[in-house]
Amino acid sequence: MVRIKPILRPQQLRAALSHFPPSQHVIPSISASTINTSNTVSSLRASYATASTATAPSTSTNPPFIPAPTPFIPDVPTFLTVIGRGLSAHASKFPDWESLFSLTSDQMRELGIEPPRARKYLLRWRQRFRAGQYGVGGDLQHVSADGTADLRILEAEPATGGESAAAAAVRPRKLVVNVPTDRPVKECGLDEMSRVRGFQVRGAKTIVGPYALPLKNGEGARITITEGMWEDKRGHKIDGGERRRTEVRYKKRIAERREMRERGEL
Repeated sequence: MVRIKPILRPQQLRAALSHFPPSQHVIPSISASTINTSNTVSSLRASYATASTATAPSTSTNPPFIPAPTPFIPDVPTFLTVIGRGLSAHASKFPDWESLFSLTSDQMRELGIEPPRARKYLLRWRQRFRAGQYGVGGDLQHVSADGTADLRILEAEPATGGESAAAAAVRPRKLVVNVPTDRPVKECGLDEMSRVRGFQVRGAKTIVGPYALPLKNGEGARITITEGMWEDKRGHKIDGGERRRTEVRYKKRIAERREMRERGEL
């Protein structure tokens, strides 16, 4: 085994290193500009926090808008009757008109209005009523206590001298108006008549439109509040709907062929 002799002895190494000055740790200095920048950042953070607290939205929400009842929809039972889907059965759960338009979905669930799609449907029709989007007869102004309204035909006045021939040709000759019950048009003033949307005159004196029943002697038509007259009809699934139609029809064909084999037709 070969022994290697060190080049320098430990004593010589210590003596050589003793001539160098001891190392000094450099402490980084903080300038005045850095201190000023830190103070500026702190002040900006404090001002932002103050502004955020001052402009934070209030947790209290505004009360919901309660629309006024209309002559055709004067109370809660009538509203729930015309929108349909069996919601008229829950009329007793709403004490007044304000509660109908102020209760939330969770509060309706506590009252027992189920299923959830019925609550969504009611909330959707509430918003429509607030916006003035009524169904058939929603713009009627003269409605009796039993929920009926009379429609009459108003003959348009002849064209005046200042009206052009094209305008006179476009202007309707007969208008459908709503008048007080059991009163002819001749006995009503213009302030007692109101135009009705969704109805028109066909032929000489026939008023056509949804839920319009003709009166005797062709004197006009009458509308009666009916269950579901504003209802949005749900679609009807045929053979399980689009997702299950292929499977359901396949099983039907298998059942039909099984019955045919049992009868000996195959």
